[in-house]
Amino acid sequence: MSGWDEGAVYYSDQPQFPEAGDAATVSPHAVMTKFKEFIRTFEIGQNCFPYREALLDNPKRLLVHLEDLLAFDSDLPSLIRSAPADFLPVFEKAAAEVLASLRMREANETGEMEEPTPSDVQILLTSREDPVSMRLLGAQYISKLVKISGISIAASRVKAKATYVFLVCKNCRKTREVPCRPGLGGAIVPRSCDHVPQPGEEPCPLDPWMVVPDRSQYVDQQTLKLQENPEDVPTGELPRNMLLSVDRHLVQLIVPGTRLTVMGIYSIFQASSSSNSHKGAVAIRQPYIRVVGLEDTNEASSRGPANFTPDEEEEFKKFAGSQDVYSSICTKIAPSIFGHEDVKKAVACLLFGGSRKSLPDGVKLRGDINVLLLGDPSTAKSQFLKFVEKTAPIAVYTSGKGSSAAGLTASVIRDSSTREFYLEGGAMVLADGGVVCIDEFDKMRPEDRVAIHEAMEQQTISIAKAGITTVLNSRTSVLAAANPPSGRYDDLKTAQDNIDLQTTILSRFDLIFIVKDSRNFLQDQKIASHIIRVHASADKVTDENTDSKEDNWLKRYIQYCRSRCHPRLTESAAMKLQQQYVKIREDMKKRAHETGEAAPIPITVRQLEAIVRLSESLAKMRLSHDATEDDVGKAFKLFDISTMDAARSGINQQINITSEMANEIKQAETQIKRRMGIGARLSERRLIEDLARMGMNDSMVRRALLIMHQRGEVEYQRERRSIVRKA
Repeated sequence: MSGWDEGAVYYSDQPQFPEAGDAATVSPHAVMTKFKEFIRTFEIGQNCFPYREALLDNPKRLLVHLEDLLAFDSDLPSLIRSAPADFLPVFEKAAAEVLASLRMREANETGEMEEPTPSDVQILLTSREDPVSMRLLGAQYISKLVKISGISIAASRVKAKATYVFLVCKNCRKTREVPCRPGLGGAIVPRSCDHVPQPGEEPCPLDPWMVVPDRSQYVDQQTLKLQENPEDVPTGELPRNMLLSVDRHLVQLIVPGTRLTVMGIYSIFQASSSSNSHKGAVAIRQPYIRVVGLEDTNEASSRGPANFTPDEEEEFKKFAGSQDVYSSICTKIAPSIFGHEDVKKAVACLLFGGSRKSLPDGVKLRGDINVLLLGDPSTAKSQFLKFVEKTAPIAVYTSGKGSSAAGLTASVIRDSSTREFYLEGGAMVLADGGVVCIDEFDKMRPEDRVAIHEAMEQQTISIAKAGITTVLNSRTSVLAAANPPSGRYDDLKTAQDNIDLQTTILSRFDLIFIVKDSRNFLQDQKIASHIIRVHASADKVTDENTDSKEDNWLKRYIQYCRSRCHPRLTESAAMKLQQQYVKIREDMKKRAHETGEAAPIPITVRQLEAIVRLSESLAKMRLSHDATEDDVGKAFKLFDISTMDAARSGINQQINITSEMANEIKQAETQIKRRMGIGARLSERRLIEDLARMGMNDSMVRRALLIMHQRGEVEYQRERRSIVRKA
């Protein structure tokens, strides 16, 4: 007991006067006790403990709402937000211990009852806060908890990541385990062995440790690439992307093209030293996000389902119950464009869409409506596309000439650092659950246009390239605009020559509009005054904010209808539809017999489905769950104005040729053949003048030339000015 009575000062560390700035030095043990208490005792209603139940239901992972943590203890969320890397492992350990205490005792090999060993539990966080923009993530967020949203454009293969590395000393065979940093960090291996050499034994050298991979512990890890949502990218800028690292139970949940909201820890890692640009820069690190919570914002609930305030819902329901919803929505569509009522109706139907159906045998029927606008320049086709891109909740705009097949569907890219292939989704995949607007559709190369076939009908994109075989979702509507081959719509040509697209792609469009620039005095006056009015009142400040509010209102209403309402046809409507369809087929058959030519736009079962989808979208506009006979009638009217009209257009169908006219045309043909030998070339004007001197009618000669051109007996050259007779 010597030294007992030395004059020293003894003190004990009592938490009587806590120092300022104590928040940083919270003891992990106290926090762990709080976490355990939270999981055990947090209750929503009377005797309902959600986290205890969830832990017993799924012992692998536990989804924790930060709002619940805040309600339980106001300090915990701020701790997790400020230092997630320190406190999340504590939380996971607490969850594992609670789980072990909730379980029954188990019999071990010898038959004795013993406490269950704590197994790993993965804690996933979620919160209702708004996501931060990817462009705002800077140095001040490092190692803090952030929430961002975007589209996953690439997913790597799953790799094994060591959590504990097992080391063996080369010299003395001593073993030890070193913990690994989570995320993309590595393990810190000690430089020297702490073994004390015996006399005569060789001391351990520097760096003696060898890694034993077989005895280390691993978890799954995968890296994803997250790109900004297209609607959040400022105009004229490239979308940014972010590297995400997911581990354990979050791997392989995400395919490219999925819209995500991610909670994660904004961390940094040392990029591989192979890149020459950063070889000298020692202190430069690449940012990435270590994911601790994933939310999949799918198409039905894009931007979250419960985003509508009760006032908004009330307003929407009131609007849906009012008289004539259909026409009031049509007036809100592209108000700066004069006329084109039918196109506006079609665009409204396209924005609302029909309802997707899954049949018992696993076949999915599409609910999206595709529309093609075909016609003269300066008929506001691209303006419609731009309006839809602005109004649809999710939209991608591309131009035909500038997009390739891979850019529309998906491309396989080789990662520069790991040399492995991964998929990047294109426009059709990124617009999943929205609209793709394709301008200059006729200028696309045919082999690129074929890539859209599958996406338009089956709504998937299958890929088999570079050892990757997969199917991506592309549940999109397509709104395409095209010009006829000669630039303008030519009334003297047949419909086939004017619509220079293949039947395979035409039948995939539900509505085909032929937009002509007809010269009409009264209409031209109205259009001119409308355009001058738009230009004159363009900068009035008062109208501007109401206009953007209207746009936003329409966007919200479309979103609301798409998420809440999935109409079906009623019995009577189905009967009416069936009779109408059979009648149309009969008419087409009759016409084909009379003219001896197939219709340029086929009327197939796809067109029947198109009318079903149109009826459903009309019902969806007024938030009704049944598509009635009235809806079917309106849908038929729209279909008749667009596709049927396009099928009837052209020269042959408009003119009922009498027998005298037929004789005159025959005579004109023989005269033309006499006048021109095979291989002869002559200007059209001169030929018509020559035959007119013989007493032939001008229009009959022109018609005879057209008929010969259709048969391939003559061909036009030099912009239809001269004619060459072929063999």
